[in-house]
Amino acid sequence: MSVSSDYQVDVMPGYAETRRLDELRAAEYRHLDVQTYLDYTGAGVAAEAQIRAHAERLTGRCYGNPHSENPTSSASTGLVDQAREAILAFFNASPEEYAVVFTPNASGACRLVGEAYPFARGGRLVLTGDNHNSVNGIREFAKARGAEVVHVPVRGPGLRVREAEIRAALGDRRGLLVYPAQSNFSGVQHPLSWIGLAQAHGYDVLLDAAAFVPANRLDLSLVHPDFVPVSWYKVFGYPTGVGCLIARREALARLRRPWFAGGTIQAVSALGGWHVLAPDETAFEDGTLNFLSIPDVEFGVRWVEDIGMDLIHRRVGCLTSLLLRRLADLRHSDGSPLIRFYGPDGTDRRGGTVAFNVLDPRGRIVDERIVARDSADAGISVRTGCFCNPGAGEGAFEISERALRGTAGRRMRTLDDYLGVLGLPSGGAVRASLGLVSNVADVDRLIEFLDAAYGDREPDATGLKPRERC
Repeated sequence: MSVSSDYQVDVMPGYAETRRLDELRAAEYRHLDVQTYLDYTGAGVAAEAQIRAHAERLTGRCYGNPHSENPTSSASTGLVDQAREAILAFFNASPEEYAVVFTPNASGACRLVGEAYPFARGGRLVLTGDNHNSVNGIREFAKARGAEVVHVPVRGPGLRVREAEIRAALGDRRGLLVYPAQSNFSGVQHPLSWIGLAQAHGYDVLLDAAAFVPANRLDLSLVHPDFVPVSWYKVFGYPTGVGCLIARREALARLRRPWFAGGTIQAVSALGGWHVLAPDETAFEDGTLNFLSIPDVEFGVRWVEDIGMDLIHRRVGCLTSLLLRRLADLRHSDGSPLIRFYGPDGTDRRGGTVAFNVLDPRGRIVDERIVARDSADAGISVRTGCFCNPGAGEGAFEISERALRGTAGRRMRTLDDYLGVLGLPSGGAVRASLGLVSNVADVDRLIEFLDAAYGDREPDATGLKPRERC
């Protein structure tokens, strides 16, 4: 077996223009020198400058709980307000139209919308099949309040959602459309034009931007989704535990919170049994904000802006093209493919997330747990499993709705039991994803590993632990 090495940097249009990122990686991301990191859809990577800025800020003065008027509290409040302004500017969002609600992550932002959205009988929640579980969970709130839940599946080898089916699902009702700007499973980028389409049908739109914004520009002066969840560690690695909901103010006003907490109320009576929520976005921020980490979001946003989102986008696009071509070229000695893709095999309308499985010499899928074990031993970080996106996985493996519904009433102890009932050969796939400071060497290392580990070889399945969850 041999790996083709005739892909040179100079044959990737636009790649040479991104060499500044190689210089940045050498200066600020030296911790990547000892490993191969290909899980940017799971989390971005922090620069040393981000950590230095955090330490310098905390050692430079004292910051207190922002729910007060004292000097340390006011210092924290000022930095939180600056972070809100920086986030709106990052998305080119008007502060008159949009507000920033800080949450622990994108999942927390989705729950905030789900629990407070005015679902009711006669209304409808439309979900694409290509949603993260943190989005899928919104359906439980909708069902509990009598709203109809409609799923629009992914179709074909490209794992795309058909616009005609979106239109049919919207129908003549009102409600909430929820879909990702980019799939965290396949990298498919769904049309932002669906936002205006749904709003013209009387729907609000929640656009899951978590996988999209690390390498793509989202301009909220051009499209106007009602709710946009974001996890900032996915964009620039640090801090974790801070996300936000960017929401149109008029949409935020339609939400009805099922409870209140410290920091969310304007006035409240314990004995009188009444409360009045704060009149702004703080009505949705429960308790004390992560005030020591939220300023790191502002630094991260400035960091990405200084680098340039267009530059990041170009680098990720070039490397995605390279990765797809080199994976497709991997063959066993009899000419049979070593890789099976899930999703687009080109870069048109897709991001830097590539899902695939490894095939053995007889064309059978190699258990993803084997790849997880072997890649970890080789110092390569990829993601394996279902990636918390069951709908995309169901589409990739072409599992019928009838088969899926047939498993609903069965009690199974492990995920392996579930896979056995469905007759699936694997618990998911392998996901390699590219980001801000990925380089050609990262792609080369993965290709060399896959070829050496599985080309013309029977994989070693000994010692694998049972799958317990997705």
